[in-house]
Amino acid sequence: MRQPFPQSTLLRAVPPLLLLVTLPPPLEAAAPPAIRFTDVTAQSKLAFTHTNGAFGKKYLPETMGAGAAFLDFDADGWPDVFLVNSKRWPGRPGPPVHPALYRNNRDGTFTDVTKAAGLAVEVYGMGVAAADYDGDGRTDLYVTALGGNRLFRNLGDGRFADVTARAGVGGPPGAFGTSAMFFDYDKDGKLDLFVANYVTWSIDKDLFCTLDGKTKSYCTPESYKGQSSTLYRNRGDGTFEDVTAKAGLQDPTSKALGVALLDFDSDGWPDLLVANDTQPNKLYRNRGDGTFVDQGITAGIAFGETGVARAGMGVDAADYSGSGRPGILIGNFSNEMIGLYHNEGNGLFVDEAPVSAVGKASLLTLAFATFFFDYDLDGRFDVFAGNGHVADDISAVQPKVTHAQPPHLFRNLGERRFEDVAPQAGLVRAVVARGAAYADYDNDGDLDLLVTTNGGPAYLLRNDGGNQGRFLRVKTVGTKSNRDGIGAKVTVVLANGLKPWRLVHTGSSYCSQSDLALTFGLGDQQRAESIEVAWPSGQVDKIGPTVANQVVTVEEGKGAVAVAPLPAKGQAVRAAAR
Repeated sequence: MRQPFPQSTLLRAVPPLLLLVTLPPPLEAAAPPAIRFTDVTAQSKLAFTHTNGAFGKKYLPETMGAGAAFLDFDADGWPDVFLVNSKRWPGRPGPPVHPALYRNNRDGTFTDVTKAAGLAVEVYGMGVAAADYDGDGRTDLYVTALGGNRLFRNLGDGRFADVTARAGVGGPPGAFGTSAMFFDYDKDGKLDLFVANYVTWSIDKDLFCTLDGKTKSYCTPESYKGQSSTLYRNRGDGTFEDVTAKAGLQDPTSKALGVALLDFDSDGWPDLLVANDTQPNKLYRNRGDGTFVDQGITAGIAFGETGVARAGMGVDAADYSGSGRPGILIGNFSNEMIGLYHNEGNGLFVDEAPVSAVGKASLLTLAFATFFFDYDLDGRFDVFAGNGHVADDISAVQPKVTHAQPPHLFRNLGERRFEDVAPQAGLVRAVVARGAAYADYDNDGDLDLLVTTNGGPAYLLRNDGGNQGRFLRVKTVGTKSNRDGIGAKVTVVLANGLKPWRLVHTGSSYCSQSDLALTFGLGDQQRAESIEVAWPSGQVDKIGPTVANQVVTVEEGKGAVAVAPLPAKGQAVRAAAR
């Protein structure tokens, strides 16, 4: 009889080392501004409930949940919302279940346009990536799923066409797609596609796992064989080539749930961070010749401090310390802590979570969605984590661990210190969170949150007060590089010495995608001294002093082609995109 929660995951004891950690005294930092995230789901008219198909059989996929994306599918300058859905199992009664596309009405509300958009399709959906893969100026959608992924091409008239078969990106037979990411790994100006796959599972091969020796419980991924992730190369004619093996990424032991874009060695080539569940995490260095090599073990991110692979979920990468190098964030299982890795600049990453507020607060929570964003616009990247256990009966064996859990919000204090401010920010509701994304859906300057739950509603959380700090938003339009400018490094230089930067990216979080536009907090600075965009092509555009609280659209080779204050009403952004 298989045990569903072996020592290495659910019943894993807290490592003795962690019990001896004493946190250093907190820095004397300025009190955080009065910022709260207000639940505006009902008033925004986002009426969505995720269906995982659960009806008592305890099938593994039911524990996973699905993601969401902020995207501007109609190019009006206002972020729209796409919510991935799963479906009922074969033979189960009930109406059809499909994902949802909500158009932003520019007044704080959304309209469900799923059917009109041609997206009312039934799949056991998991993740989403959104980008202009064919360079026509419109944002397309890729949805991962159990049993076959889908690519939807944006036709530009509010409708999408399913081009999966022609493009050749449906996935290998029996694939269990999770997170996905568009990026240009070979820097040829065309967006390629990386798809994370989980485990080999089907109803007819479902296993019996139990906690008490009698009643079936959900199995862990250790009970199933892994699946290799997939890399598709964009041929530029609407089709893709599976180059997984050729690129050195074939790995049938992988059980991937999260993927993030980064250039960890600063050589100008996009690298891959892949979070695996109960298998070693991967840090794939791009050799620049079409191939990758895994440096996860030597970099120190493959295993936890005890030398055991952790249950990696969502991931992200950003320069949270101001070192000029990207750090790494990985959501892990309960009793494992979130991983917060500082890039030492010599190929090595050091997990700082055990000696920070991040580790202490996340010890008993299970983090799916994780990402860096600047919620208070002070110029430093903060951390959000959406939490929720996979087992609805976890409290029977771990009384201190619950199924539904509140999220984490860690405010960056500078000098590599964080404090947990979730309660002060109103983030106290316990939910079974899975995907999460951020964008400024109401165009008031600060970043709002979208959180999905497993078998429950999606929540839109409006940032109230974050725009007390000043900001700049940068949108990129590539010419020689891919149209979205994915992979471009944008740096904002401030007079106070801060130089926040980030890559334009898809992926990150868990099965979700945030706004492609980059929002940089300026704190109390009236302007940015300069903005620099280093494009994947090698082109570098530099923009002089720019007044705060504006949206700057940068076109490759031309510099700033539009600068407009918010609310932008979409006019300047739309004109530049054309």
